[in-house]
Amino acid sequence: MREIGPRGDAALWQRSSHCGHTSCVEVARLGDESIALRDSKDGTRGRVLIYPARSWSAFVDAAKQGFFDVRR
Repeated sequence: MREIGPRGDAALWQRSSHCGHTSCVEVARLGDESIALRDSKDGTRGRVLIYPARSWSAFVDAAKQGFFDVRR
């Protein structure tokens, strides 16, 4: 889906192929080295969180390493 992003940039919103039909997080790379996140069920009406690309990359790396896994 292509639309106008939260800062007027063209944004290509993506979601995981593991996502169901609702309650997903959508991610878009903005032209200014930022990453935008939104709740898919809110679409263009909901809030958009914007993070520096470095912060997003650190978060993804930590998730891949299991840093956020719940230990039982």
